[in-house]
Amino acid sequence: MHWADVIAAKLLKKGSRHRIATGISPSGHIHLGNLREMVTADAIRRALIDAGGDADIVYIADDFDPLRRKYPFLPEEYESYVGMPLCKIPDPEGCHESYSEHFLQPFLESLEVLGIPVEVRRAYRMYEDGLYEDKIREALGKRDEIAGIISEVTGRELEVDWYPFMPLCEKCGRINSARVTGFDDRWIYYTCSCGYAGKASYRGGGKLTWRVDWAARWQILKITCEPFGKDHAAAGGSYDTGKRISSEIFNYEPPYPVPYEWIHLKGVGAMKSSKGIVIPVREMIEIIPPEIVRYFTIRVKPERHIEFDPGIGLLDLIEEFEEKFREGDRSVEISLVSDVRYSEVPFRHLVVVGQIAKWDVRKVLEILKRTGYSIDEEVIRDVERRLVYARKWLEKYAPERIKFEIPDEIKSEFSDKEREFLKNYAERLKEDMKPEEIHTLVYDVAKEIGIKPSKAFSAIYKVILDKTYGPRVGYFIKSLGIGWVKDRIEAVI
Repeated sequence: MHWADVIAAKLLKKGSRHRIATGISPSGHIHLGNLREMVTADAIRRALIDAGGDADIVYIADDFDPLRRKYPFLPEEYESYVGMPLCKIPDPEGCHESYSEHFLQPFLESLEVLGIPVEVRRAYRMYEDGLYEDKIREALGKRDEIAGIISEVTGRELEVDWYPFMPLCEKCGRINSARVTGFDDRWIYYTCSCGYAGKASYRGGGKLTWRVDWAARWQILKITCEPFGKDHAAAGGSYDTGKRISSEIFNYEPPYPVPYEWIHLKGVGAMKSSKGIVIPVREMIEIIPPEIVRYFTIRVKPERHIEFDPGIGLLDLIEEFEEKFREGDRSVEISLVSDVRYSEVPFRHLVVVGQIAKWDVRKVLEILKRTGYSIDEEVIRDVERRLVYARKWLEKYAPERIKFEIPDEIKSEFSDKEREFLKNYAERLKEDMKPEEIHTLVYDVAKEIGIKPSKAFSAIYKVILDKTYGPRVGYFIKSLGIGWVKDRIEAVI
């Protein structure tokens, strides 16, 4: 069984209706690493529905969280906003109503492209609308019991005057610098490090501390399952305290946990907005088809680490997807966003043919027909769709050795053996040859005249591209046209 089906089966034993929570703080670009949470949740949602259950996803945008520090991508003046809620800080580029919306909006638009339906909840609005009011009162009244749970689970003793609430200071606007001094039925009283003493409303005047907030929102939103990063799943971490606060303080069964590992950018490390190690989701869905973005995560169990290589590694991943698509693989099934059809034309081949045809769809189709592909309406639709992604991937992430242009003038020099090989090879090339035969012919001619195959291939690339490497020879020559290649060799040699 696929891992999503295994989780769905466990959840269905508890009931047929489920609400899956996800939550990402919009403190910077919401990246491919963050997306693992959303795709994991949606894989479970789909598996539940496929098994006869019902499920939806709730996305909580933690826009009431403070700006932790001035991140490298922010202007210097944002140092003055540190500690303020993300929803109360201006957009650094001035195109949205707040800092949080600037990073949140592109992400939500990307979720639509990825076929992930979500019920969006903004944390600040939830507090302001009073959804947390009862939980705040309950938490303040039971602060000693909560402090005891946190101490037992984490081994960390809290201060005697600790409260599970972070007031929003009316004067300095920060939500991490004030301390509760008392409370009554109407107000929560506080003093702030800025020197101000005031009172906060139970509605939007501040927020519960993270571990308490998490447990409270489970009950408020009726959550039954939640994927979350491995840091929260560590012994003594947020989930260990959250599940006890949920059951012992709020009398609510904690949701089924689905911890997941980080996504690392190859050669760089774990993706982190705060360090600028990111590939924004919005950028990714413009470069590769949405089903590939989903498959990247869905193909492996959540607890497994994923290494993301946007270069050749991504080509290999797409090739794997194409093969699994033909096999009817379950990971592919859960990854599909719409009723797309994949033709037999590999993405890798589109990258080569696209460059030869200078991305002209009509010429691409002519080349594909020449290289043995049957062209019908389904193939045309598929090629038109994926050719756009092939071009964008090539421009953004392809290694230089994948890119090529066919020059008018060849400046490379050729040895006598190379000239002899090319002359004989050109004479043996026939119009009706298949790509595999063209490729094999290189070895046959090289052996006959006594030149190393590597030198033979190098000579072919030099005569066509003026460099010693290039795409796989068989399909490359067939794509260019046998006649054109023969003429090229004669003109150069």
